[in-house]
Amino acid sequence: MSMNPVIANDIKKFYKKYSQKHRFLTLKSALVKRTLFSDLKKDEVFAALNGVSFEVERGKTVSIIGENGSGKSTLLKILAGISKPTSGELLTQGRISAMIELGAGFHPEISGRENIFINGIILGLTKKKIQEKFDDIVRFAELEDFIDNPVKSYSSGMYMKLGFSIAVNVDPDILLIDEVLAVGDASFVPKCLDKINEFKRQGKTIIFVSHDLSTVERISDEVIWLKHGMIEMKGYPKRVIDSYLEYIGNREEEKAGIKHQKEEKEAEENRENRWGSKEIEISDVKLLDKDGKEKYVYEPDEPVTLEFDVLAHDLEEDFVFGIGIMSTEGVSCYGTNTGIEEYKSVQISEKGKVKVHFPCMNLVNGSYYLDIAVHKQDGYPFDYHHFQYSFKIASRIQDIGITRVPHRWEFSENIRIEKLPPR
Repeated sequence: MSMNPVIANDIKKFYKKYSQKHRFLTLKSALVKRTLFSDLKKDEVFAALNGVSFEVERGKTVSIIGENGSGKSTLLKILAGISKPTSGELLTQGRISAMIELGAGFHPEISGRENIFINGIILGLTKKKIQEKFDDIVRFAELEDFIDNPVKSYSSGMYMKLGFSIAVNVDPDILLIDEVLAVGDASFVPKCLDKINEFKRQGKTIIFVSHDLSTVERISDEVIWLKHGMIEMKGYPKRVIDSYLEYIGNREEEKAGIKHQKEEKEAEENRENRWGSKEIEISDVKLLDKDGKEKYVYEPDEPVTLEFDVLAHDLEEDFVFGIGIMSTEGVSCYGTNTGIEEYKSVQISEKGKVKVHFPCMNLVNGSYYLDIAVHKQDGYPFDYHHFQYSFKIASRIQDIGITRVPHRWEFSENIRIEKLPPR
């Protein structure tokens, strides 16, 4: 059985801090004694990465998030082979294509055309193979009129377009993408995201570093949160992103001197399925039938009401209620929230009740889970319940997929076919 295409085991990366006092000692240690890190005091060594371990399964998209200086770009450079770890083991399998630093690997004095060939050869392609892909690279980058100009005349957006186009057109097994998409123009970034989704469908492995948390949540199978060079959390994208947003929000509160003291209300084993600041809490979640009675097995065309209580400990003006329906495999069947549906929050205080009425679920036969949440407009979580409530759709029709799309059959006169009576 082949290994996962990316395995990082206890990766550490140290950088030395220079000072006037120790500059000669540092150089002497490095060049003569080869005792750089033992000669330097502990506070003279900066740990960009300090024991990072993870694996990426083939065909999965893993995003890395964290504040500036958390080690994201350092890790990506090590994965790309641009930088070597101080210690630890990195195993990769397949061709790696990296879109990391803007213009990295480009020679500014020569043309875009020549740079395509140089970069392709560095990535292991033959000249013939690059020639075959050349038109696709230029077309995707939208640089037909500029490809014979020296790249030093390119704007940052043109650099990004050419770099991304080369990276995705050399048929990599593993694609590494840093925050460079942030410099792309409004029309090009969707093209990049479409290409990333195409790669996902082809079973390519993608590692994506970004501050754009909405894109991260949309494209990722797993998210890794780096903090001070170590993995703070990894796992289900929404779970990790919400924890990160809560951390950022709490830190801002601390800076402003208004840190809230919160009691720990959940047992340790329940934390993976519920998280948030609890300034607004969700409780007593129920599914009700048309008569208002609790029920958890429904036919596809039966009406369902989702009901839950909310408690706001203080008056809040920024809040969004959200729901999601997931299959047992974790596939999102449907998700919406009051923000998406253009409800504007005004205020909430004390106890309240929320009901969501479904005329019918229209799901295929099977078991499903509910996600229920209340959060701020920017995603900061008050209370998120993940995979805590289940229900079943029982149908005599054994169609497949997720949802039952309304339809009807029609046949020409020469086709003899009869509808069977209900069983």
